[in-house]
Amino acid sequence: MKTNKLKKWTIGALSTGLLASSVFFAPKASAAVEPITVDAKAAFVIDNETNKILLEQNGDESLGIASMTKMLSVYVILEAIEAGEISWDTTVPISDYALNISQDYELSNVPLRLDFTYTVRDLYEAMLIYSANGASIAMAELVAGSESAFVDMMKAKLDEWGVTDYSIYNSTGLPNYYAEQYGQLYPEAPADTENHMTARGVATLADHLLDDYPEVLETTSIVEKTFMEGSDDEINMLTYNHMLPEMIHYRPNVDGLKTGTTDDSGASFTGTAVENEMRIITVVIGAADNTTRFSETSRLMDYAFDNFDKVQIVETGTPVETEEPIEVAKGKEEEVGLVYNSDLTVVTPKTEDRKIETELTLNQDLLNEDGVVEAPIEEGTVVGKVAISIEGDDLGYLGNKQYEANVAVERTIEKANIFALAWRWVASTTARGWNSVTDFVTGFF
Repeated sequence: MKTNKLKKWTIGALSTGLLASSVFFAPKASAAVEPITVDAKAAFVIDNETNKILLEQNGDESLGIASMTKMLSVYVILEAIEAGEISWDTTVPISDYALNISQDYELSNVPLRLDFTYTVRDLYEAMLIYSANGASIAMAELVAGSESAFVDMMKAKLDEWGVTDYSIYNSTGLPNYYAEQYGQLYPEAPADTENHMTARGVATLADHLLDDYPEVLETTSIVEKTFMEGSDDEINMLTYNHMLPEMIHYRPNVDGLKTGTTDDSGASFTGTAVENEMRIITVVIGAADNTTRFSETSRLMDYAFDNFDKVQIVETGTPVETEEPIEVAKGKEEEVGLVYNSDLTVVTPKTEDRKIETELTLNQDLLNEDGVVEAPIEEGTVVGKVAISIEGDDLGYLGNKQYEANVAVERTIEKANIFALAWRWVASTTARGWNSVTDFVTGFF
């Protein structure tokens, strides 16, 4: 595979919409963005679209996540709905275990009954707005037949995403002793522990949830709703997300996602907000109390929005000015320029110039034995990609994601006729000395 690593260039304080041809210019001095320290066991911030990591504090220690677990449960439920296995109107049976958990008013719950009809939508909303544990168990049993089988589905999803260092025992995030207390035995789940994940893992989960099911925000942004309104069991569900409108820690543009609180987890929160067309995801695990988890989340959001910009540096159809034209074998023309075949948006510090390095990788399937593209080749044919690395970008991205854009040839190059190819062969052999007649003949075809 042919690669071509070129010299470093510099991007300055950019504005959205600038093209590749106008973002590279001489560096100037400016201060680096200094990360803040968060009053919690761990913290993580990413940009949702690019997966750029904006801040990491103890992001790889496995910690209790409490009811933030329900984001994973909700993902599996939404996947089952998308697959047609259940629908929003599907009736949810209530087992004795789900019933008994739901009657514990020391926990987050809506009271359930055996003689009442609940739909998937009813219990889904209770899970996200009111963190209802009995509702989570009932939904797990509906989707997988048992909570234990549902947990296997949750684990499989984390494995698929490349999340490591996790321990998932139940669908709720409750300490495991509650299962034993209410008559549900899971031998593989020690009673003295609970669900654990890293802050990086939680950010990955939230990122997949928002990417694949952005409609979840329609529910996570609800401040207050009555469960089973008009029935004997109606209960007012007031969100635990105190950053939503009219709540004590209200912050504009916050619309999710999920709180979690146990003795092991502390006060934890996965938040999301959007400003200037940039949506970020924040994770705080192990804050001292309710106020701290929200105030520290707000600090993280200030840090991200004050210090970083989302900038489009490449637009489809613009020339790849950082790369030389590529060689074309057997063509009427011997080289062709490249254009970007996809847009590229990056997240970069607002006030700091960043040196960037580009690297062109050609598609090996299009290359001949000499590593060269052969004619004929049509305008717009994608021939490779340009990867962009930013100097000082130590935090990187979730998973294997990186900045890259597809590149295509800027015009059609037709195959040269036999006479042109012969003349080129004569010229080249004159320069390098006589080769075999066989090379002369086979070189045309």
